[in-house]
Amino acid sequence: MKNISKSLLAAAISLGLMAGCNSQNDSETPTPMVRFATFNLSFDRTDPGMLSGELALTRAEQDTLLARLADGSLSGAEKTKALDVQQIRNIAEIVQRTRPDVFLLNEFDNDGKGAGTADLKAFNDNYLAHAQHGEVTAISYPVLQNFATNTGLMSDHDLNLDGKVNTGPDDAWGFGNYHGQYAFAVMSQYPIDTKQIRTFQHFKWKDMPGESNPVIDDCNNPKAPIPAGRQCGDAWYDDAAWQAFPLSSKNHADVPVRIKRGNKEEVIHFLVSHPTPPIFGNAARHNVKHNRAEVAFWQDYVETASYMVDDAGKAGGLAEGAKFVIAGDLNADPQIGDGDLTAIQDLHNHVLVNQAVTNGAIIPVSQGGPECLASQPDQCKRNNNRPTPERITSSSGLQLDHLLPSANLNAVASGVFWPASFEPGYHLVYDAKLGIAKGVSSDHRLVWVDFKLD
Repeated sequence: MKNISKSLLAAAISLGLMAGCNSQNDSETPTPMVRFATFNLSFDRTDPGMLSGELALTRAEQDTLLARLADGSLSGAEKTKALDVQQIRNIAEIVQRTRPDVFLLNEFDNDGKGAGTADLKAFNDNYLAHAQHGEVTAISYPVLQNFATNTGLMSDHDLNLDGKVNTGPDDAWGFGNYHGQYAFAVMSQYPIDTKQIRTFQHFKWKDMPGESNPVIDDCNNPKAPIPAGRQCGDAWYDDAAWQAFPLSSKNHADVPVRIKRGNKEEVIHFLVSHPTPPIFGNAARHNVKHNRAEVAFWQDYVETASYMVDDAGKAGGLAEGAKFVIAGDLNADPQIGDGDLTAIQDLHNHVLVNQAVTNGAIIPVSQGGPECLASQPDQCKRNNNRPTPERITSSSGLQLDHLLPSANLNAVASGVFWPASFEPGYHLVYDAKLGIAKGVSSDHRLVWVDFKLD
């Protein structure tokens, strides 16, 4: 754990003792229950515009397309579109079953700049606004917020050292076949203070204390050969690339959500990101090191560090005592996995984070995850012997998706939407023909936490 001020530590410990307890509100104003969630939707389409076209279909157009899929009259691109539409419908039903008030949508493609919300509105109007099952009701989100992303944004450098520049996703600042692939967005029932949103798309990796150009240290791996012109112990990136390299593979964003209750207003900082996975690495294990740094950024941020500068030129981290929820597919499991686990472990164990949610009685769990690992050999094929199988959030058998609230938030309930075969909604995670994962909905699961605001 990094150093924090004694006053901050004392305040956090005091507040942490209250976290997770059902406190009584003596005022006449009802205390709202607010549900935050994170969900990697796996809307990772192969070409730009695919998702937009699918989302734009009216309910009637969707019905016609799916009827043709059912009668076997579709093939090629039209069949792909129909299967994608069914996936979007299933994702919408998951949202309708869990009904988060504020949630992060990882892997929701945009134009790369995140300037508009047309696709979010189409998801709202053409999918969420229509009940997807007899057991659920429609839902709508009045507040839609998109974000710029580094995925698919060409770097103008030879990042993979193949002798070519801007020739594929490995030369983008964040892996992506086109700018905007794997982006993220936020939908909310509550207002967002858009003027106070902070993004860190352009903050440089080199400017994070303790970080350095990844060095080639995996020197005898035939799956990650050392490229021509480099040798064991050399820095991977040339100096020009390293000086320009952004920390965020997508973005890091501080989204202040304003929750009113009577004459009072609570501001909760939704700290959202989607770090690169610590796999598909080169001989410098660049993705392992990059993932660790992207996760560690939030620890520094909530500790009110001074080094980070946002895209508007404002320096410094979160204000001391502010309430926050760190959210996203962080591509890191605090117990097992391919990456450097120190950063995610430090976040889970941090004094400013609600320990009831990370290490206590309110850890998000499911019954479907353990069932998938234990008895479904055609489903969860990896990490079958992992500890705490009830905590997994992806078909990889790992706990990758996280909601980490501050210790001064009163968390009262949580969960992972992963129904077991005997629970409602099982059809949203498993289909006899399509199997598990993206063929049905997503290879990740929605994670939620409920807060009682005092």
